[in-house]
Amino acid sequence: MPTNNQGQEPIKIALLVYPHMLATSLTLPLEMLRAGEAYALRHNPQAVTLSIELVGQTLASIDSRAGVTIKPDVALDEAAMADIVIAPSLWRNPRPVLRTNLALVDWLKTLWQQGSTLIGVGTGACFLAESGLLDHHSATTHWHYVDQFKRDYPKVVLKPDFFITQSERIYCAASLNALADIVVHLIDQFYGRSAANHVERNFSHEIRKPYEEQRYLEGAVDRHPDELIAQIQFWMRTNLSSQATLAQVAQQFGISQRTFTRRFKAATGTRATEFWQQLKINAAKELLSSSNLSIQEIADMVGYLDQGHLTRIFKQALGATPTEYRAMVRKKLFS
Repeated sequence: MPTNNQGQEPIKIALLVYPHMLATSLTLPLEMLRAGEAYALRHNPQAVTLSIELVGQTLASIDSRAGVTIKPDVALDEAAMADIVIAPSLWRNPRPVLRTNLALVDWLKTLWQQGSTLIGVGTGACFLAESGLLDHHSATTHWHYVDQFKRDYPKVVLKPDFFITQSERIYCAASLNALADIVVHLIDQFYGRSAANHVERNFSHEIRKPYEEQRYLEGAVDRHPDELIAQIQFWMRTNLSSQATLAQVAQQFGISQRTFTRRFKAATGTRATEFWQQLKINAAKELLSSSNLSIQEIADMVGYLDQGHLTRIFKQALGATPTEYRAMVRKKLFS
């Protein structure tokens, strides 16, 4: 995604609105996205901006089940191309709403064919399934609607045990928390890790697993056929306390550091140094939130030489020291 708006179009985001929608699945991504944009613009006035529209089948106001009246910004026949489209969840049975909003279903299919990224939230995934875009692809939905979803859309590869699924440019979120994780992931893509961490600290729970560990990523194995790199990744995950250098890790697996670096990036899309550091940071976050170990003890357990080293890495990655992070998480957990 672009990070400079000089000569760049804003990132266009459309949120569908329809009767019986869950208002929170509309307002939550709106507020999170605007918070990420505001943070980015404070730190870089040239950061790309967001153009967000509420798109309805018509311009008629919609009374949500929460008692909040929602007014579309634009009717479907005037809606522009969008980079990202979010289909919010619905209260109870979505089928009556689908039957009266088939034009929205057709529009989703058109946008997908033009390159848009689509996100279905809870039973909002039915809009994607109704379009046929999810046929033979993975998806998830709200647990209460799993059995009916299977009956209505037997061609969809439903993954009810996953809160998030990703199939190319189609995401499904089973819950509001899962939607929040997807939005944080998008903000990371738009504005970088610092902005994403800022939004996560204010809207989500720091003790949740990273987005990449929660999703069912369709085709992930096919896109990463390098068995040696997979073995090294497993070794990294199970040896977080190791202080070995990457050169020593490469030597242990019988390849040069140069070959290791090249193959790791080609297989995973991430540099080995970034991958291992993120594993260590995630482990430290978990220990800070769930244990009373000292900062020095945690530093030892995740392979940093001393408390100061962990503090520097933490501050750089999360904008907070380990002590500050622990206090923040404990306050959220126990206040």
